[in-house]
Amino acid sequence: MRLFDKAVFILIFILNFQIWAQKTNIVIPRDTSFNTTNEYKKQFKHFPYIKVAKDILPKGVTENRQVIYTTLKNTPFGDRDLHVDVFSPKKSGKYPALIMVHGGGWRSGDKKLQIPMAQKLASKGIVTVCVEYQLSMEAKYPAAVFNIKSAVRWMRANAEKYNIDPNKIAISGCSAGGQLAMLVGLTNGVQSKEGDHGNLGFSSEIQAIVDIDGVVDFMAPSSLNLNRKPNSPDIEWLGGTFYEKPEIWKDASGIFWANEKSCPVLFINSGFSRFHAGQDELIGMMKEWGIYTEVHKFDVQMHPFWLFEPWVDPTVNYIYDFLIKNLNK
Repeated sequence: MRLFDKAVFILIFILNFQIWAQKTNIVIPRDTSFNTTNEYKKQFKHFPYIKVAKDILPKGVTENRQVIYTTLKNTPFGDRDLHVDVFSPKKSGKYPALIMVHGGGWRSGDKKLQIPMAQKLASKGIVTVCVEYQLSMEAKYPAAVFNIKSAVRWMRANAEKYNIDPNKIAISGCSAGGQLAMLVGLTNGVQSKEGDHGNLGFSSEIQAIVDIDGVVDFMAPSSLNLNRKPNSPDIEWLGGTFYEKPEIWKDASGIFWANEKSCPVLFINSGFSRFHAGQDELIGMMKEWGIYTEVHKFDVQMHPFWLFEPWVDPTVNYIYDFLIKNLNK
């Protein structure tokens, strides 16, 4: 090989190596501030009797963690795997399933936050799926909706493997996850909300919704609050203020997608009314349509109550009873 050819070869090799190295070292921006440890430190000052709900696998439950449900191609951060943690009853059979969406202001949080509740529900006979989705520092609205719809399709594609009854799939979410659960569940059959994030060819339809302290209507006065800072979590996620993006604020509000074919909804509330914006109006609409709704409230001034005892067990019981009542009809 001539000296010039060798030099060209070496240069090409170096450039390709640098490109490969850049791709393999891509770091997705994350806000890790919302986690159980930080919340415990915050809340313990006011509620010294609380205990963190633990990640402990119950007897009779099988776990499959970090399962890839889709791979997003050519994102600004390269090819991107998204994962679920699945908890299934060991006993053979077909079980109702619940996809569980964590909170964190659409910016922070992790699917691990849902695991204690997921494990408890699995021990009662519900297949639970804790889902990872793209947060606002990585992708704005509606990417998370597309992610979660894809995960529901993955559940149906893999129903046999995980003992899921594909006709009985519900969704739950906490805080920002509650808002997402509501939006995903109320947009059954809406093609513009499906996205193309994988598992196409299967239905993303939801049969029941559990909203734990999640906003229903971004347009409600208590939610809109036009004096908020530009770095407020919803403004960041929706890509602008209400004045800048009014159509997106409406589009992301689950209440505007509700109709006479919507599925039953369970609300579990804290003592902070601002997290229930639009709830009463939606319940009124659903009563008109004859759609079942149920509301439970913990009269306590703590938002992430589902992370702690003594509230995690009654929360799980409310969810289980609602699912059995509405999915086994």
